[in-house]
Amino acid sequence: MNFPTQSDQVREGRPGQTRLGALGALLLAGLLLAGGGVGSRAAEPAAAAPEPIYDPLEPLNRTIFVFNDAVDTMAIRPAGEAYQVFVPPEVRARVTNVLRNLKTPITFANDVLQGDGERALDSLARFVINATIGILGLFDPASRLGFPYHDEDFGQTLAVWGVGDGIYLVLPVLGPSNPRDTVGLVADYLADPLRLWLLNTEDEAWLNVRTGARIVDGRARTIAAIDDVKRTSLDYYAAIRSLYSQRRGAEIRNVSPGGDGGVSVFFPMTDPGSSDGGR
Repeated sequence: MNFPTQSDQVREGRPGQTRLGALGALLLAGLLLAGGGVGSRAAEPAAAAPEPIYDPLEPLNRTIFVFNDAVDTMAIRPAGEAYQVFVPPEVRARVTNVLRNLKTPITFANDVLQGDGERALDSLARFVINATIGILGLFDPASRLGFPYHDEDFGQTLAVWGVGDGIYLVLPVLGPSNPRDTVGLVADYLADPLRLWLLNTEDEAWLNVRTGARIVDGRARTIAAIDDVKRTSLDYYAAIRSLYSQRRGAEIRNVSPGGDGGVSVFFPMTDPGSSDGGR
């Protein structure tokens, strides 16, 4: 369940300052941990064999994984199921579109940081078209106009810059990660323009609404795929670890990971699905 919890107001005299300091320390620590794994993964061809997964913390990771699975089983998956049952598909498609459009400024920034001008222009065009013609992102006319959906994050940007995976991690609640992607998660959270705007207007409650929507929407779209992995895997932990590594490698190389992206069992925030075809 790849999502950050929303912080309190981050202004002078508020507790958010201490939290920002802690997040900054996490960024530094993550980069130091990932530094030992610096490599050229982003430059690898799409057909390259996957790198071995370095998991020296496996006993601890497995314990956290069991906890995450329990949280998912008791709370997140039932919420996703209820969302599927009681919310019509057309409404769910609108929610997905809005969430993606709100994420587009982060994608655009990472496109630019990666030096990918074509995809940056696609992101900018998508945001403008869908925010206007698409009625604040409810619809996705940009896809039909030749600007397909894609997602980028700062973890991918660091990989393009040559930062390696480092060790495999399972974060409490957030799920599969590594030091590089943890740094990327925190950086994207801190740089999110919607978050900054809502904090400055004292409307941060809407951040919780968005976070909740992203969790439920993402989990609902991965129920079948994740259930299939869980049912057919001899070692569910190892299967998720492998699928996460493959998916991230594909995302970094800008190739489709295939299917509905169901490997993100604890990453409902990563938007695993494909575009709704311009609806």
